Amino acid sequence: MSLRVAVQMDPIENINIAGDSSFALMLAAQERGYSIFEYHVESLTLDADDRLFAECFPVTVQRVEGDHFSKGEAQRLDLGKDIDVVLMRQDPPFHMGYITATHMLERIKSETLVVNDPANVRNAPEKVMVLDYRRFMPPTLVTRSPDEVKRFMEEHGAVVVKPIHGNGGKAIFRIPESGDNLTALFEVFNQTWPEPHMVQPFLPEVAEGDKRIVLIDGEIAGAINRIPGEGEFRSNLAMGGSAEATQLTTREREICEAMGPELKRLGLTFVGIDVIGGKWLTEINVTSPTGIVAISNFDGTDLAGMIWDAIEGRLGSL
Repeated sequence: MSLRVAVQMDPIENINIAGDSSFALMLAAQERGYSIFEYHVESLTLDADDRLFAECFPVTVQRVEGDHFSKGEAQRLDLGKDIDVVLMRQDPPFHMGYITATHMLERIKSETLVVNDPANVRNAPEKVMVLDYRRFMPPTLVTRSPDEVKRFMEEHGAVVVKPIHGNGGKAIFRIPESGDNLTALFEVFNQTWPEPHMVQPFLPEVAEGDKRIVLIDGEIAGAINRIPGEGEFRSNLAMGGSAEATQLTTREREICEAMGPELKRLGLTFVGIDVIGGKWLTEINVTSPTGIVAISNFDGTDLAGMIWDAIEGRLGSL
């Protein structure tokens, strides 16, 4: 199958090719003979005839540090007529610009496969969709009120506070059982973000790792365990965490089986979920999931290829 693929992403110049999932997907696409284009979300234009255009750059990629891509001249492409697959791969934050882009991409879904489905990406930010699976989560509070957090801490002790639309482990704080700096932290959070914030008990099990499990079309494809770096409780690889091979617990398989059919139904082809302590579901990552390179390195599997197999299968059923 010969495909024309447009990747909506952050600048390719800045990616870390050693672990970047978008780069792995582009490399796998190129190996299959697909034509690859890079574009930035800011270039999306919906014209007077309701056609969606973007300034797209043809790219070729190679796994050579410092020389990992070459880029051709920009082309004004109709993402509905000229492109077979759009990969939404720019990182959050999940702001109005991101949301508007999902509305624009939704207008081409009858012509072009958008992965992940833009409407359901919009409806399923990482720390919101997960609330549908509270039975697998630690106790979770969503609020802007420090008084509510104090009441929560009376029952649960030390907590972590997270921006509800954050990513990559950024701006996650631990508040000790004494509540030191809680009010000051919420002043900063409430000034920085208009949304409520997520609060959960601090889970000591995080010292043993935070497992990233990748599901492709709702099926388990692989997992890694991410260990926090020295002096850190955040295990995200972007925050200095390290990865190790792992196996899934019975509880983790139960979590995946509970959500898998719904992920597939919603067109969420590539999803990464995070589980702490073998039992506590904390996030469902659908906007720009990562982890496939580390998993493939440990398991000897080809997760990028598996994702393209799933995409080809979806195209075949359109």
